[in-house]
Amino acid sequence: MTHAFARALALLAFAAAVPLAAHAQAAAFPNKPLRINVGASAGGGTDVVARIFAEKMGQGLGQSIIVDNRPGAANTIAADLTSKAPADGYTLLMATNSPQVIAPHLMKLGFDPLKQLTPIGMVVMVPHVLIVNAQNPAKDFRALLAEIKAKPDKLSYASSGIGSVQHIAGELFMAASDTRMVHVPYKGSSQAHSDILAGQVDLMLDTTSSAMALIKAGKFRALAVTTPQRSSELPEVPTLAELGLKNAEMSTWYAMYTPTETPAPALDRLVTEFNKALQLPEVQTRLRALGGTPSTLTREQFVQLQAADYQRFGALIKQRNIKLD
Repeated sequence: MTHAFARALALLAFAAAVPLAAHAQAAAFPNKPLRINVGASAGGGTDVVARIFAEKMGQGLGQSIIVDNRPGAANTIAADLTSKAPADGYTLLMATNSPQVIAPHLMKLGFDPLKQLTPIGMVVMVPHVLIVNAQNPAKDFRALLAEIKAKPDKLSYASSGIGSVQHIAGELFMAASDTRMVHVPYKGSSQAHSDILAGQVDLMLDTTSSAMALIKAGKFRALAVTTPQRSSELPEVPTLAELGLKNAEMSTWYAMYTPTETPAPALDRLVTEFNKALQLPEVQTRLRALGGTPSTLTREQFVQLQAADYQRFGALIKQRNIKLD
């Protein structure tokens, strides 16, 4: 065998081994723990949903999934970290409307959420609920609204950050009710809840996924929901529309993402295990207990919803002249 012939055989063997090695690597995914970045503090709605999927997807993938809370900057810190992580399928993001379709209109981001993060799937859609401390003298919505109108710029409303869905819900509420309140941003709903319970902040238009536990525990009083229909978990709580307040509808969706360049085999496996987890009766029950409606959208349908919301919130922010300061 000549040296040239032997070299040619070696090159052919190497060329054949490369796709086989790549296939073996893809088939082995995942072979180490995964991580879900969360842009809110522990105990908030995003964190609760992320931990449900960390548990169930981890079981399906045969690997543990760590939940890493990175609150702040309207939930964009976690999204930014995820967009810059290696695109190997091991770094995921649980996010809401806030960093994906609201924050880009308010701040200069170091990433493009629509281009650098690809959806694995939408989890759930939840309403917002107007909550006050259970000890608040306002026993119903009309009493609270009368107080807000009587004291312009005196009452305060909390949010999980400037540009968060709670912030935008508050802006919608003030526009619809022709009222003025002081916005008090936090790094997550759980921090805001503490100050509402302590009497430092008057109210919040929080997601049911964040507030439901404290409502059920009798710590918060729910005065209204911001969706067209009442929440199945809070059937006694009227909608703002029922109470005569139009154009204040607000919902929050939760979705899981991974960096856009994630290889197809890894992405397909993640999508498969995500959908399996979403369809589990236990998961459906837990999502509904948060006041939400589990998603039935395909990935393609969710991409369309995200694009539409991007345009909708951009127009609202411009109309209300919402600024970071």
